[in-house]
Amino acid sequence: MGEDRTNGTTTEVPPRRGAGAGRTTDPPAALGGLDAAGSLAALRGLLARPLASYYLLLSSAGLLLLIGLTMVFSATSVKDYAEDGDAAASVTKQAIFAVIGIVAFWACQRLPASTFRSLGRPVLAAAVVLLLVLNVLLALDSLFKIKALGPLRANLLWLYLGPIQVQPSELAKLALVLWGAHVIARKGAALGWWKELATPLFPVVGLLFVLVGYNDLGTMLCLLAIVVGLLWAAGVRLRVFAVLSAVGLLGIGVLVAVASLGAGSGAVGEENYRLARLTSFISSPDPATCLETGCWQLVQARNAIEHGGWFGVGLGKSSAKFGWLPAAHNDFIFAVIAEELGVVGCTVILVLFAVLAYTGLRIARRVEDPFRRLAAAAITAWLAGQAVINIGGVIGLLPLTGVPLPFISDGGSALVVTLAAVGMLASFARAEPDAARALHARPPARWVRLVWAPLPPLPGRRRRPAAPPAARGSVPRSRGRREDDQAVPRGARQTRARGGSASERRR
Repeated sequence: MGEDRTNGTTTEVPPRRGAGAGRTTDPPAALGGLDAAGSLAALRGLLARPLASYYLLLSSAGLLLLIGLTMVFSATSVKDYAEDGDAAASVTKQAIFAVIGIVAFWACQRLPASTFRSLGRPVLAAAVVLLLVLNVLLALDSLFKIKALGPLRANLLWLYLGPIQVQPSELAKLALVLWGAHVIARKGAALGWWKELATPLFPVVGLLFVLVGYNDLGTMLCLLAIVVGLLWAAGVRLRVFAVLSAVGLLGIGVLVAVASLGAGSGAVGEENYRLARLTSFISSPDPATCLETGCWQLVQARNAIEHGGWFGVGLGKSSAKFGWLPAAHNDFIFAVIAEELGVVGCTVILVLFAVLAYTGLRIARRVEDPFRRLAAAAITAWLAGQAVINIGGVIGLLPLTGVPLPFISDGGSALVVTLAAVGMLASFARAEPDAARALHARPPARWVRLVWAPLPPLPGRRRRPAAPPAARGSVPRSRGRREDDQAVPRGARQTRARGGSASERRR
């Protein structure tokens, strides 16, 4: 209750309606709610802009690339200086591949969907040939100790042609996206039939799985993520996914078993390293015996993550990269990020990958062309799935498979192919209906279109489908007379004058 002292009198003022005794409204809380609502409305407004997908893609991929170059330098500088006296040797090579990847990004974002569809079969053929050559060289080395055939030589996952080093499994990912999206888009509604779904998609996918998975089980799982993304975007029924999951688990089991026969980095008569990784994930052994049992990387990665804490020990101050953590610049670079940048740095990485995944799915949902929709979903499943496999293996939530972290791990072939795939997504983002209309409404300068990217096609301006073929017989379909009772007599002309009374016309 309050008091009113007007004119020297004291009266009681009743409390405000809806307010409790002795309690008033809280303006800061109300203002905080308004600020939150305003921020959410502003975010929705930014996402509703025509080119929001394009700018989200550029920003997330660009930041991941910059972070990757920084962390490659941090993870390799000490070792490079100790071995060669040049602390920037690895990051210089990675920067060269980044420039090549940016050129591939620029070229891919300029290409239309028809060019991507026509490139599917040649890229797939090139990937299969390179994988066959790689496996043949590895077999010759294993059986007959033949190390090279002229300038060609192989080392587990890499194929060398003189000084040129290529990883064919990375090209196989892009080939499966291009060719698989083209095949599924061409089949259309016929995918409801098993026969149409099985040919030619499943034989080619099975061949890629065997050629890639025999040496690299982790990359085969990335190929599996691409296939899942393609079929999910095509609307395949759930029972098809159930059958494919059972077949995929059986195939993974076979690939795990053949490591005892020399698959991958295994050897005949030695311990199956793939099975050891799986068992160490299911039941973690004693860290004191990890040096003998093969879980050394996992334990050292956990130690690096624990050492980093919330805010990390500082950029460049990791101790795990001093020979303690194998493959610190490649498969386990996320552990170095966790130690140097802490939980905050890891959260930034996860948020950027989440934004990239959201943008890819947004593009797949908004584009009208079936090929663009399928390819965008497949690329998104590939990049997001590979990031999940890598990070999950480093922190111990998934078995170790040895796949690099996209944009961040050291590796030339993987970086170039990844940036080319992002260039495809950028081309699809510019082809969204709202984005295409906005670009045509206010086109950029001619030199910008010439240097950066041309204008995308306007939505709805497609070629008319070809007329159906004429029925077999003596009379063409175009000249066949209608057989119903409403056929127009030959020679009669229709006039535009409306006959009948007004009441009849109203009926």
